[in-house]
This record gives sequence, C-alpha cells and structure tokens, in this order.
Amino acid sequence: MKNILLIGGSYGIGFEIAKLIEKDNNVFIASRTSENIENLNVTHIPYDAATDVLDVSKLPEIIDGLIYCPGSINLRPFKGLKIETFEDDLQINFISLVKVIQTVLPKLIASQQSSIVLFSSVAVSMGMPFHTSVAAAKGAIEGFAKALAAEYAPKIRVNVIAPSLTNTPLADKFLNNETKQQKSAERHPLKRIGQPDDIAQMAHFLISNQSSWVSGQVFHVDGGMSTLLVNG
Repeated sequence: MKNILLIGGSYGIGFEIAKLIEKDNNVFIASRTSENIENLNVTHIPYDAATDVLDVSKLPEIIDGLIYCPGSINLRPFKGLKIETFEDDLQINFISLVKVIQTVLPKLIASQQSSIVLFSSVAVSMGMPFHTSVAAAKGAIEGFAKALAAEYAPKIRVNVIAPSLTNTPLADKFLNNETKQQKSAERHPLKRIGQPDDIAQMAHFLISNQSSWVSGQVFHVDGGMSTLLVNG
C-alpha cells in the first residue's frame, strides 16, 4: 500500500479525495480539524497551512504521494484589492505549499517513484476579470510544478489540476442559491457546475500507478470552459 499525505482533507475536494483513496492506501491527513474524517481509516495531523509548520513525527519514512488542497477564492476588482490580499493568497496557495514540499522532500525521494498533485485554476489560462490575485497565486503553482517536475524526474512526478468553480464550501458564496448555480452552469460547455468528485477522480488517477508516465502536466477539469466555445 502507498503512503499518501493529503494536506487539507476535511472538506470539499480534499474530503472527496480522502474517501476515494483511504481504502487502498495509508492516508495521512494534515488539516485544521478532524471533523468529517473520524470514520475514515486515516491518520490525522493537526495543521493550519496559513500558520503552522507541518509536524512530520506521525509520518512514515517513505511518502509515495502528496496532494496539497488548501486555497482561496478572492474575486474582486483589482482597484479595490490591497497588497495584503495578494500576499495572503500567495501565502496559502503557494508559499505554504513550497514549505510542505521542502519539509517532506526526503520522504518523497525515498519512494521508488512518488507523485505530487497540486491545484491551480481555470482562471490562469483564460484571463478572467476580478481574478488578478488568485490567478497570480495559482499561476505561480503551474510554473513551479513544471520546474519541479523537470528537476526531480524520474524520481518524483508533479502534476496540476486546474478546475473551474466547483461546488465546495470554499465556493459557497458564489453558488449559494439556484440562480447563481444556473448561471454558473450555463457558462460551461458541459452545462453544469463541477462537483468535488469530478476533481477527486483526477487526483486519484494522478497519485496512482496508472499515471506513472505522466508528469509536468496541467489538467483542466473545468467542464470544457478553457478550451471549448459552444453557442447556446
């Protein structure tokens, strides 16, 4: 069985990933709370990505997979954004991610071939209004992932999932009524909003042996938004 470290697995996409992988892997979830995961066969490590240093005392010597889920959605006009917002988004999405990888890098290298899965956004490739802060932070992840994948191939695979707006607690204020959900669905060629399991299935694939010849890629799991122009 593989040893998988999941950063942020109590809610939303992280929780769906945890449910998918806990039956066939030794899963370690580092998150602020153990709420929702008490009935899963996982080891919980208290951890706040915004402030904490990851405690590795509960981790094994070999980590075969790392999935980093914490992120933010700040959608506001650029002229109203303070520099602190950019700094906060960069911190939670990117800097904390880098700290985690540096902390567990020896354990990832100890694996025969480990896999890192990171999260970006459809807004990086599309150029959407009101997304300057989050797109900048997520764009850093995409560039970092490709460079890291090149540096550590073939020992460590690194891939990125770039979703569109997904129905999670983090996105609740954008999808908290039927009208908002319908408008969001209509913006996507596949005419529905993303669900956590849509994203979790891709993450599951990327940490499995089925993707052993895949690295340095950005996967757009976004209902076709980033590549398809469909009328109606």
